[in-house]
Amino acid sequence: MRIQNGILLTIENGRFERGYVDFENGVITGFGDMAQAPAYDGEVLDAKGGYIMPGFIDAHTHIGISEEGLRWEGEDCNETTDPVTPDMSVVDGFNPFDIAIPKARQAGITSAVVCPGSTNVIGGQAAVMKLCTDTDAERMVVKAPCAIKCATGENPKRNFGESKGRTPMTRMGVAAVFRKTLTNAQRYLAKKEKGEDVYDPEMEALIPLLKREIPAHIHAHRADDILTALRIAREFNLRVSTVHTTLGSRVIPEIAKSGSMPIVGPCIGPAGKPETVGGTLAMAADLHAAGVEFAIATDHDVVALWLLPHLASITVREGLPEEEAFRAITINPAKIAGVDDRLGSIAVGKDADIVVFSGHPFHYLTKTTAVFINGKRED
Repeated sequence: MRIQNGILLTIENGRFERGYVDFENGVITGFGDMAQAPAYDGEVLDAKGGYIMPGFIDAHTHIGISEEGLRWEGEDCNETTDPVTPDMSVVDGFNPFDIAIPKARQAGITSAVVCPGSTNVIGGQAAVMKLCTDTDAERMVVKAPCAIKCATGENPKRNFGESKGRTPMTRMGVAAVFRKTLTNAQRYLAKKEKGEDVYDPEMEALIPLLKREIPAHIHAHRADDILTALRIAREFNLRVSTVHTTLGSRVIPEIAKSGSMPIVGPCIGPAGKPETVGGTLAMAADLHAAGVEFAIATDHDVVALWLLPHLASITVREGLPEEEAFRAITINPAKIAGVDDRLGSIAVGKDADIVVFSGHPFHYLTKTTAVFINGKRED
C-alpha cells in the first residue's frame, strides 16, 4: 500500500511537502519525497494535498474501562476496596465495544494508554492499546503493563479517609502507604533473588517497577503533590511521569531537574476540584522553554478522547511551537509508554498506524479522510 501526494509529517524524520508512505504486512517499508519515490505497482491512496501523519497517541486515558454512555455498569476504572491494588490489570476490564473508541479513531487517534483510576494510592497496571476494530482486548494490546498507576492528593484522601475512615486520610498517609508498599516490594524481591519460595501477586506486579522496566504514572495536580511524587520516585529509584501536572508551572525547575517526562492535561474545562484551581493553558510552553519533554492527555472520559488534537492546538495558541505540540501527541507519549520503537513517528519498521487529514490537523474545518492501524484501513 502507498499513500501519496500529501504533506508528510514524520515527526522525527523530516517534513515532505509532497510525500509518500509505503507499508506492507502492517509495517512501514518506505517514505519520503514523491520526487524520489521508487516505482510502485500496488494499491495507492491519493492524499490530495492533505496531511499524512503517524496516528495520534494519548498518554493517559480510561477509554474502554470508563465506558461512554453508561453509569456504574461500565465503570471498571477504580477498584476502590483497597488503597493498594497493583495486581489489577486494565486489560481485564477493557471493553473493545466502548462507543468512544470509533469516535477517537475517526479523530486520528490510533493508540491510547489506558490506566486504572486515581482513587487508590497504587491502582494497578496500565496498558498501551490500539484503537482498532476488534472483539478481543488482548489482540489490541501493544504493551501490558506499560506502567503502574499511582495517585497523590485529594482522590485517595476522599475515597479512603473521608468515605471509609481508613488510611490514607491525609497527604502524609498517602505518601506513607506508598513508601510502605514499595519497601515491602523491595524485601519481597530480595527474597526471590535469594531463591526463597514466595508468591504474592501484588508484590509480583511491582517488580517491573522496582527494576525500572516500567515507570510509575503518578496522578498529581498540586505543586506539592508533584514534588512528593518526584521525591518518592527518587527515594526508590523509580522511573516516573506525573499525570496531569496541573500546577506544574510552579515547580518547573524541579521537574526539569528530575529528568522525568510529565503528562499534562486536560487543559480545557472548569476546575473540577480545589487541587485543579490555578492551572494555566500556557504550562506546555513553559515546560518546553525549560527543556522538558512532555505528553498531552485528555484523561478520557474527563475530556473526550476525540478532542486530543484540539487540546494540542490550544497549547500552540498559548505559545508552544507547533512541532512540539505534534510531538506531545505522537512520539512523546510513545516514549513515556516504552513503545517508541513501534509507534509515534513515520519510520521504516514501525507499525503502519497512519492517518490522512484533509487539511492541517489542528484546523477546525479539517476532516480525517483515512485511518490505518497495523496497515489495515479502519472505518
